[in-house]
Amino acid sequence: METIFTVLILLLAVALSGIIVRLLPIKLPLPLLQIAIGALLTFPRINPHVTFDPDVFMALFIPPLLFADGWRMPKREFFMQRRAILLLALGLVLLTVVAVGYFVHWLVPQISLPVAFALAAVLSPTDAVALSAIAGKDKIPAQLMHILEGEALMNDASGLVALKFAVAAALTGVFSLRQATLSFFLIAAGGLAVGAAIGWFFSFMSSRFLNVDAEGDPAPGVVMTLLIPFAAYLFAEHLEVSGVLAAVAAGMMMNYTSVAHMGPVSARVRATSTWSMIEFVFNGMVFTLLGLQFPGILGKALLDAHHTSNVQMLRLLGYIGAVLIALYAMRFGWVWLLRWVASRGAARHGVANAVPGLRTVAITTVAGVRGAVTLAG
Repeated sequence: METIFTVLILLLAVALSGIIVRLLPIKLPLPLLQIAIGALLTFPRINPHVTFDPDVFMALFIPPLLFADGWRMPKREFFMQRRAILLLALGLVLLTVVAVGYFVHWLVPQISLPVAFALAAVLSPTDAVALSAIAGKDKIPAQLMHILEGEALMNDASGLVALKFAVAAALTGVFSLRQATLSFFLIAAGGLAVGAAIGWFFSFMSSRFLNVDAEGDPAPGVVMTLLIPFAAYLFAEHLEVSGVLAAVAAGMMMNYTSVAHMGPVSARVRATSTWSMIEFVFNGMVFTLLGLQFPGILGKALLDAHHTSNVQMLRLLGYIGAVLIALYAMRFGWVWLLRWVASRGAARHGVANAVPGLRTVAITTVAGVRGAVTLAG
């Protein structure tokens, strides 16, 4: 009964957040309001006692949301921006793990280097769900938004694989760069292959058996689309490859095979409305759960530091600020360098292209928001 009560409370919180955000006199991003509502739910008389299980959280919430983002990703724009996406999703993550890891170890010598690398790996991936929910529609230039969404869809795998090897090094004291590099490419390629195969198989089955006529019931096909991200994620995890990339690849394969444009209008309308509701509920649950976790995590840490001394509590807050500044400084420098190199290359080919202004680089920097994957990590 307590589980049912918890689920109903969370659903009510998500529904109320959608109503409250429309009534507010100022425009507030819905995810921030949902995080605040989640934090308010931690009061003793209301606290729904949610036990946060990272494995369950990753398997239940992340696949459908990443699948939907992959399905919506424009094919042409993704291909055109592939170089920038890969340099951010792979290069920036690995650079962040090394640089921020060494910085954390220097800042707090009691944290061993492998543990510092693990912390940096957790903090390195940006979050596609948080980005699209906070930024909203048409707030960021379309080309830049495609790059940021593509980066967020791809860098979860690199961050989680880096975390895996950092934890292994912390526990065993052994690390092999060659083995880590080979394993990363195998895990990433395997996840993409599994997701693409499952997406293609469903597309093939849809075109043969699930395309009903205008008078048929489109419900079986819609239900099947809801199962695809979970099938891709769980099957990939069973094969010990990236389930996150498998869910993304399955969604992108659905896009490439144009399943969304097949079948009668009634089926497409029902599928679109169903996925809109699923995304709203799951997005809301993710951010409400984030809010539920924050007071316990941050409050406990601050109380532990306060029991030692007030100076220790201030030092802890200083550490948090320093790591945050390091993350954004690393991202700012990498983005500026990539765009500067691109402008030099364009100039050599006779294309007038000045070094980008600080505004574009700054938007790209602050748009690298962290979210559910970092919390689960």
